[in-house]
Amino acid sequence: MCPKIRPGRRGLRIAVWSLVTALVVTAGLVGVALWQNSYDMDEQRVTIRHGGHTLNGVLAIPRDGRKHHGLVVYVHGDGPVDATHDDGYKPIWEANAKAGYASLSWDKPGVAGAPGNWFDQSMDDRANEAAAAIAWARARPDIDGDRIGLWGASQAGWVLPKIAAKTPVSFVIAVSPAINWLQQGRYNLLAELRADGASAARTKAEVAKSDTTLRLLERQATFEEYVKAMRGDADGMTADRWGFISKNYTADATQDLRALRGVPVLLTLAGHDINVDTADTERTYHKVLDAGGALTVKHYPDATHSLLKQSIEQSDLKITLTALFSPHSLFADGFLDSQRQFLKELGRGSHATPASSARVVHVHVYRPVHFDANADTWC
Repeated sequence: MCPKIRPGRRGLRIAVWSLVTALVVTAGLVGVALWQNSYDMDEQRVTIRHGGHTLNGVLAIPRDGRKHHGLVVYVHGDGPVDATHDDGYKPIWEANAKAGYASLSWDKPGVAGAPGNWFDQSMDDRANEAAAAIAWARARPDIDGDRIGLWGASQAGWVLPKIAAKTPVSFVIAVSPAINWLQQGRYNLLAELRADGASAARTKAEVAKSDTTLRLLERQATFEEYVKAMRGDADGMTADRWGFISKNYTADATQDLRALRGVPVLLTLAGHDINVDTADTERTYHKVLDAGGALTVKHYPDATHSLLKQSIEQSDLKITLTALFSPHSLFADGFLDSQRQFLKELGRGSHATPASSARVVHVHVYRPVHFDANADTWC
């Protein structure tokens, strides 16, 4: 005859098994997160000095047993970005590593304890900084100085060609780059207003406010004058940000892009980019580079400005969960593979290789699903 189990003991057993199950599930989820956020490359912190400045960087080296590797040098977009972009670069670095390339990136000045203030930089300052990093890399025995190229996103579109004018580069990967600062600003303003369903009256008021800001910039107004003109509503603008904009608002990459003629360029554009007019960017790159460059254009119709899947970027919860459990899945389908393939083809001579070459190669253009003529952007 089986002994009777008292109700209290039964409840205790249920509680214990529930706790054990929860611990097992939690351990499993932690294990999955750790596995998904482990990358097949070796990272090391590095320090780069130039002109009295110090760059705190990260160098990611492939684990392929080779003694020499090509190098992808990263040029950040806007904002306070650290060397790994909060680990967001790591899936891309791993793709580079699979193609036999190391990756080099650094904290922006004033970010993650780095000295300086990135708001104090002009686009030329940023280019000088990157050129110094390339010189540092060329002096390393584990880096192939003839296979050093650039990767840059968004604001980096104004920096990449300036770097190429200062030091030879073997290739450029440009992700959602802008052409003209003022045109981009107006495009972004109108795109966001459309996305918000703004009324005609609100749109008119915001455009007038933007025009006022431009007039203030043109006469080199102080931040205090800006705040006064905005009737005390700075709308998130700070003195540092105003100074940064004042230094750079005339930026235009059109003429600088000539430095990339003869250099293999992978231009990567998103279909849901409300920050950059990708149609204008593509037209300009073709106009400047087709005559003497090796231009490859890739469109990702379902991607946002950051090349994340739109379905994921629209939800903070999805971004967090995907970043934890499947970070490679954050990016648009094919984005990581296309960059890896681009780098591998460089080694096979599928593109014009030396930075000084003027050889014209076939241009592969991947057309988007739809072009909205009214919005003047890919969608």
